[in-house]
Amino acid sequence: MYRPRGFRPRGERGPPAPVKVGDTPTVKIEGRGKGGDGIARVEGFVVFVPGTNVGDEVRVRITAVQRRFATAEVVKE
Repeated sequence: MYRPRGFRPRGERGPPAPVKVGDTPTVKIEGRGKGGDGIARVEGFVVFVPGTNVGDEVRVRITAVQRRFATAEVVKE
């Protein structure tokens, strides 16, 4: 049976997110989202970080995890 690239039957999901709520990874901001949030990646998984600029390297706390992305806040040290 032919399946278009990236097609998954209903109910099948991709690999689990590499982060969970409460994790505190150090990330580098690679870009900007439409809303102005910084975009970082953890093992290829997108993390949105408000209040950051491209090129910043910051420690963040994951606040929410969705299927395709996570949101985080900068940890003040």
